[in-house]
Amino acid sequence: MLDRRFFLGLAAGSVVAIAHLGFASRPASAQKAKVYTGIVKGVAVGGYDPVAYFTEKRAVKGNPAVAFDYDGAKWFFASEANREAFKAAPEKYAPQYGGYCAWAVSQGYTAKGDPDAWTVHDGKLYLNYNASVRRDWSKNIPDNVAKGDANWPKVIAK
Repeated sequence: MLDRRFFLGLAAGSVVAIAHLGFASRPASAQKAKVYTGIVKGVAVGGYDPVAYFTEKRAVKGNPAVAFDYDGAKWFFASEANREAFKAAPEKYAPQYGGYCAWAVSQGYTAKGDPDAWTVHDGKLYLNYNASVRRDWSKNIPDNVAKGDANWPKVIAK
């Protein structure tokens, strides 16, 4: 007849086996990338030129031949002048919240940022998940920015 010691030994052996497979040593969750690169793998803003939102007031595809590595991602630019402007002041041109959806960050989570669903507010670029979410975001941008700024360090660490 099997007794309690047998089952305890079996359970302990299973834990050891799982640990040897490496499962026990993995963290429950890893920190998200600081810059969203899910549209084009490894590329910020889906390959769009972040400077053009300010200079041309529209989304402009960047050129992979005119690139710059910053903050763990590759950034594409439509011109060398835009790349040089970005190099001189990346914090001025890079989208807030690493290009994740600004509305999502204001709500306490992350989602993809779409380079075609954008807003420049108070000299800063914000991306949203899509045009519909951008409309919701735009209803109260100052409050959403305040919430997003407060949430950003927490949501990126999840």
